[in-house]
Amino acid sequence: MKTKLVISVCLVGMVVLFMGHESSTAKSKAGSGLSIGIVSVRQVFQDCKSNSRYREEAKAEQEKLIAELGQLSAEIELEKAGLNTLKPNSSDYMEQMRIIFEKQASLRAKEEFYKQQLELKDQQWTEGLYKSILEAVSEVAKKKDLDLVFESDEVEFPSVNTNDLMLTIRTNKLLYSGGCLDVTSDVTARLDAKEKKRK
Repeated sequence: MKTKLVISVCLVGMVVLFMGHESSTAKSKAGSGLSIGIVSVRQVFQDCKSNSRYREEAKAEQEKLIAELGQLSAEIELEKAGLNTLKPNSSDYMEQMRIIFEKQASLRAKEEFYKQQLELKDQQWTEGLYKSILEAVSEVAKKKDLDLVFESDEVEFPSVNTNDLMLTIRTNKLLYSGGCLDVTSDVTARLDAKEKKRK
């Protein structure tokens, strides 16, 4: 009976000691405070080299597509000019009309297709770059021993319209970040280093 009592008292003592140790560890961690960093994702997007490269490539592709559409549009205008030389309602006139309508339909279809294609590519690129930014933020935070990293984009006033203002108010969650470590340049540098390795 005494043995059971001694074992019970020892177990209770060990639990109390363990809980006291955990409590003091938690207090010391809380007392030391959290290490918090901030990053401007918008600034990283604007400044990183991979985004500059993509924008140049996208601009070149867009110019190429615009030139192709411009050529097709010029062909349509030539066909229309040729239509004026033909006798109305003749078989040649009707054939020329058919060619014009087909080219106009082709032009509209290509315009819509290219627009959708460019928007989709832009969306995919932006998603990929944002994932890379999140990875870089995580790597920088670990290297600098940060517990939390918040996004801190500057709000631009005046707003374009009421909808933009309300969107800013709803999405801008970090209102003050005094004393936080700004890691924007570190994140940009890490992305640029990865872009350099890719080349």
